[in-house]
Amino acid sequence: MINSGDTAFMLVSTMLVMFMTPGLGLFYGGLVRSKNVLSIILQSFISLGIVSIIWIFYGYSLAFGPDIHGFIGNFDWACLNGVGLTPGRYSDSIPHLLFCAFQLMFAIITPALITGAYAERMKFSAFIIFTVLWTTFVYLPVCHWVWGGGWLGKLGALDFAGGTVIHINSGAAALVVAFMIGKRKGWGKDAIMPHNLTMTLLGAGILWFGWFGFNAGSSLSAGGLATMALLTTQLSAGTGAVSWIAAEWIYHGKPTTLGVASGALAGLVAITPAAGFVGPVSAILIGLIAGIICCFAMSLKTKFGYDDALDVVAVHGIGGIWGALATGLFASKAINPAGFDGLFYGNPKQLLIQAIGVIAAIAYSTIVTIFIVKIIDYIVGLRITEEEEIQGLDVSLHNEVGYTM
Repeated sequence: MINSGDTAFMLVSTMLVMFMTPGLGLFYGGLVRSKNVLSIILQSFISLGIVSIIWIFYGYSLAFGPDIHGFIGNFDWACLNGVGLTPGRYSDSIPHLLFCAFQLMFAIITPALITGAYAERMKFSAFIIFTVLWTTFVYLPVCHWVWGGGWLGKLGALDFAGGTVIHINSGAAALVVAFMIGKRKGWGKDAIMPHNLTMTLLGAGILWFGWFGFNAGSSLSAGGLATMALLTTQLSAGTGAVSWIAAEWIYHGKPTTLGVASGALAGLVAITPAAGFVGPVSAILIGLIAGIICCFAMSLKTKFGYDDALDVVAVHGIGGIWGALATGLFASKAINPAGFDGLFYGNPKQLLIQAIGVIAAIAYSTIVTIFIVKIIDYIVGLRITEEEEIQGLDVSLHNEVGYTM
């Protein structure tokens, strides 16, 4: 039976998660140079359109439809056939169509996250094809594995709101694209600085706000579990901000506004898979460690020589891995009887299951993304010309400028 309170709560949560994608555009927009600000924001905004179309025609059915051998859904729900205003398989208190809309917002932001890795140098045509192919062949299968009745969910992997499905998945793809598209002109030699950290902080605030819909909404009802997920989200984000800024203050001499924004994001990423399975103290520990390890993971791109322009790998990839594994440590059935106890509550097997999920998502996303990038490079070419890169994508690809002085 439809519950009006749960439905109202999920309507608001869906809108909050949608708002995260424009927030991501602002977060990324401030971090690029002024000549590329519109191009990176456009990539987030157009994802709202591209993925919505995919989701309705076949995406939702492949992600959440009746299972085919644990790997993918079938086409029974294509064009939302049979997806109506009565409760569906995944909730008995909200309309099936509302669950579909809520999950659409997750599907939208995941490929948008990857844009930070190849910022300032990918063709717009290549971006569009990448978004379509990656959503279809990477996001939809991994989503089904975990949430749609696939093999990882049946194995017992816990992912409350997308640590594996969204952050590890996108982080692995970001690393592949960053390596394959190559470094920006002048990277490692010239200073490539964020042009507007005020915009980045605004974007971070929108992301933090929207994340309450992301995590609390994943309870699919307005009640105690949503309350706990909201609180753990806040605690991990706040602690991540503090631990990141403390780490950079100690090791680099000065605390920065970019550090506090990045630390909050690291805490949000890490708590995402655990939000509805852990308690407040565990959330603080998860955020504390996330801020520190993601801060130091920023140095990986210099060490290994890949230009992950906006640190998708360090924040989403490393943060997502830590969050998935931390769920295997701190999960407690006392918080959520529908979950499992983790290692610290007497169930070491859960940590192993979480590790299997991490490895599977990284391996699958990496391999398929390599093929997708090679195909795109062959069809339309991946990268803009050197002249276009010097001029900036805003003018060379879109005939616009972000600022008129």
